[in-house]
Amino acid sequence: MNFSKSPRWTRRQALWMMTGAIAGASVHACAKPSEAPSAQSSSSPAASTGAGAGTASMGITTWIGNTPLYIAQEKGFFKDLGLALTIKVFDTVAQAFPAFTSGQLDGLAPVTSEAVTLASKGVDFKVVTVEDTSVGADVILARNSIKSIKDFKGKKIAVELGGIGHFFVLQILAEAGLTAKDVTLVNTPPDAAAAAFQTGKVEIAYSYSPFSNQAIAAQKDGRVIYSSKQMPTAIADLYIFSTKFVQANPKTIAAFVEGNLKGVEFLKTNRKEGLEIGAAKLKIKPEELDQQLKGIRIPDKATNVAMLGDANSDQYLLKPMTKLASFLKDQGQIQTVPDLTKVLEPQYVTAMK
Repeated sequence: MNFSKSPRWTRRQALWMMTGAIAGASVHACAKPSEAPSAQSSSSPAASTGAGAGTASMGITTWIGNTPLYIAQEKGFFKDLGLALTIKVFDTVAQAFPAFTSGQLDGLAPVTSEAVTLASKGVDFKVVTVEDTSVGADVILARNSIKSIKDFKGKKIAVELGGIGHFFVLQILAEAGLTAKDVTLVNTPPDAAAAAFQTGKVEIAYSYSPFSNQAIAAQKDGRVIYSSKQMPTAIADLYIFSTKFVQANPKTIAAFVEGNLKGVEFLKTNRKEGLEIGAAKLKIKPEELDQQLKGIRIPDKATNVAMLGDANSDQYLLKPMTKLASFLKDQGQIQTVPDLTKVLEPQYVTAMK
């Protein structure tokens, strides 16, 4: 079975890449992204005349959570709202950090741990809408003889050090009263970790679909012992814009948020066509995308309002992000816990009719 790297799953990257990326922003500001073909390119009438919502650039990776964005782009939702959106595709989110911090990119799609780390480095941004949350896509695989997380003590765990899976594993260990000192973490990318588990080289591994699904299908002595479904706010992908850009271009942000949420609704009401659009961008089959989307939740307007603006909701992102920041500091991944109280910007989702 082929476990070669799949580009659609590359948005989870090691945080150790970020320090150099942010520090070197002025030197390496011109990363080499590919530009997604777009009906909302900079040559559109809205951009050339200055009409409507204006222009914006968004840096993303090839990832299933962007399916509504692809739909909004393909169906002309952004264009209808007067937004000329340029989408730039990077191999990793970390590659886009220099362009974002230097102002060459207006927006970015980081995972929560990356957003926290950006904030800890003094990068000023706003989370204007939530792309997706992992509700089962991220998993811990274990041999059948391992009955609980407490049984991880003294075992080797294949996980990419510094990546989001690393922190996911550490949080799971903490729930069971264990720390990294109680196990041996073997630095292994998610695809290779699944392959190592499948071939019997490791007893425990962190990975995600489709790699984890393939491994379990081929290796009968093993199962998913823990998944992100049990920790649904631990891993989320976000759409952020620099605060300076948000303040100067409120109509642009409103159009981006509305267009993307129109893509979310389209996927719900016209799923077949929505899957075809997303699958074409991701270079996979629609049925594959349909299956993989089951591991994430793409929030609609109401869920976005709860996640970004309802302090009384158990979905409110400030709580898990603040907890994550403290956790990252305790693990030595960031030097200071940033003030995240002003990072979430709910006004654009709450303003939608």
